[in-house]
Amino acid sequence: MTEALELDHLRSWIGRSETHEDLLSPWTAGAMAATVRNDGQAWQPGRALPPLWHWCYFLPIAPQNGLGPDGHPARGGFLPPVPLPRRMWAGSQLEFFEALKLGTPSTKTSKVVDVNLKQGKGGALVFVKVQHEVHAGGVLLQREFHDIVYREAAKPGESAPPQAPLTDAAWTVEHLPDAPLLFRYSALTFNSHRIHYDFPYVTQVEGYDDLIVHGPLIATLLLEAAQQNNPGRAVRAYSFKAVRPLTCGKPLRVRGHAAQADGTVTLWAEDARGALLMQATARFA
Repeated sequence: MTEALELDHLRSWIGRSETHEDLLSPWTAGAMAATVRNDGQAWQPGRALPPLWHWCYFLPIAPQNGLGPDGHPARGGFLPPVPLPRRMWAGSQLEFFEALKLGTPSTKTSKVVDVNLKQGKGGALVFVKVQHEVHAGGVLLQREFHDIVYREAAKPGESAPPQAPLTDAAWTVEHLPDAPLLFRYSALTFNSHRIHYDFPYVTQVEGYDDLIVHGPLIATLLLEAAQQNNPGRAVRAYSFKAVRPLTCGKPLRVRGHAAQADGTVTLWAEDARGALLMQATARFA
C-alpha cells in the first residue's frame, strides 16, 4: 500500500485539466426543480439557474467499459489513480459572480490543484482538490473548489463518534431522503457511484448499513432552505464540509441561524438523533 500511495506520482496530476461545454437545458432545470422543490413548472430559456444546480450540467460521459469497480470512471484519467477503495465528496467552496442562464452556451474548465496524503484514525486518506470555473461569453460566472477524499476499506466496528450540531436554529426544514430521490439525483447528475443505488455493494463491499445519500444533494437541500428563509437575496458564496454520511430512509434536518449583518449565515444538517452530518456557511448579497 505504501508503494501504491507514492505521493510524488499522485501529485504529478496537479495541473491536469479538462473542459466541458453545455447549453444549460431548461428541461434539466425543470427535472431538478421537481426533485428538490416538488415544483413541476416548466422552466424557460433565459431564466437564472439556482445555485448548485450546475452540478446537473457539464457532465463527463464515461463509456460503460470505462467504469471502475465502484461505478465511477476508472482512475488515472483526469483524476489521479489513488489506490484506495472508498471515494467521497468531502466538501466545496463556491463563489457566485453572475447567474448562469438557461439555454446559454457555457463552458466549465476543471483543473487538479492539489493532492495530499494524511493519516486518519481509520488509516490513509488522500485528498484531491479540483478547481472548476464556469464561463459564458468570456465572463467568469462562478468558481468552485471541490474536495474529494479517498479512504481505505471499512474495518469491522469502525464508526466515528457523532459530533453534536449547533444549537438555537432560527429555522428547520425536515426531509426523508428515500430511494426514488437518490435515483433521481443520480440520474440528473449522471452519477453511477454504486453506494447510492447498489445495496449489496454498499453493504458488503464498502461496509455501510444502507444506500448513502449524496453529499451534494444534502448541500443543495441545505442551501435551498437557506434561500427560502432569506427571500430576495442572491447567494454570493457557499461552502460546506461533509462530516458524517446519512443512509437512505433516515430523517434529515437542515437548519440555520438568522443572517448576520454582513449577509453571512451559518447552516448545518443533522440526523434524527442529532448527530452532525454537514456544516456550511452561505453569504447573501
